[in-house]
Amino acid sequence: MGYSDQRFDVNLSILFTELPLLERPAAAAAAGFTAVELWWPWTETPTPAQAELDALKGALDDAGTQLVGLNFYAGRLPGPDRGALSVPGAESDRFRANIAVATAFADSVGCRALNALYGNRVDGADPAAQDALALENLTAAARAADGIGATLLIETLNEPESPRYPLVSAPAAIEVVDRVNEATGLGNTAFLLDLYHLSMNGEDLGQVIKAYAAKTGHVQIADNPGRGAPGTGSLPLERLLDELAQAGYEGRVGLEYKPGDRPSAESFDWLPAGHR
Repeated sequence: MGYSDQRFDVNLSILFTELPLLERPAAAAAAGFTAVELWWPWTETPTPAQAELDALKGALDDAGTQLVGLNFYAGRLPGPDRGALSVPGAESDRFRANIAVATAFADSVGCRALNALYGNRVDGADPAAQDALALENLTAAARAADGIGATLLIETLNEPESPRYPLVSAPAAIEVVDRVNEATGLGNTAFLLDLYHLSMNGEDLGQVIKAYAAKTGHVQIADNPGRGAPGTGSLPLERLLDELAQAGYEGRVGLEYKPGDRPSAESFDWLPAGHR
């Protein structure tokens, strides 16, 4: 087993960012990839003009790349916003406004995985009230995702980089996954298992994989320290991906790492071209 047994996709919101958004799908295709994922590309608005949505769809289609994962609106990433769905007032409203737009776009390009970042704790807001609002908004997102045959993903981030984000352990995210599935009865909410974030939290990655592989809908990787390509840090990523496969995970693995001080196209030397 090994990297060659995985199905990889490239996150175009952290790789190929030296290029304009609409040029990134073609660059990923030129590097040998047929599948890509994105954070919500329009950081300033949850409801971009239809022409912008159409232009991105055209770029994906022209490159022959399949969008396999898309974040709902979450403000600026990476950055201080880290999701809006549990933030009372205007930010929650922005997330709700994005649900129909994001699901419609995902459906138009055949994307069947939508990631909803939980949102930071906010000064002056009752955490319990934030959690109740998050459940309400995630329930709405899960139902919309189900309407296009998609999975809703819930992600753990890491406490050193996102200290106000409440889901900084695998069990915390799994608890939310279970609550949303219980609230909707749909069973289409799953865990986004990001090995970089979990390692930054000091979790036992092997135990997380054993415990939660069956509830995992998507996997993302970067090495640690540094959030670089596999082999630039000390995480045994090849072994961990083998463990995921042995635990029954058959989904894709998203490359969500920084290319470093080189063009993104040169950051895939760890992965044989025939396995991209």
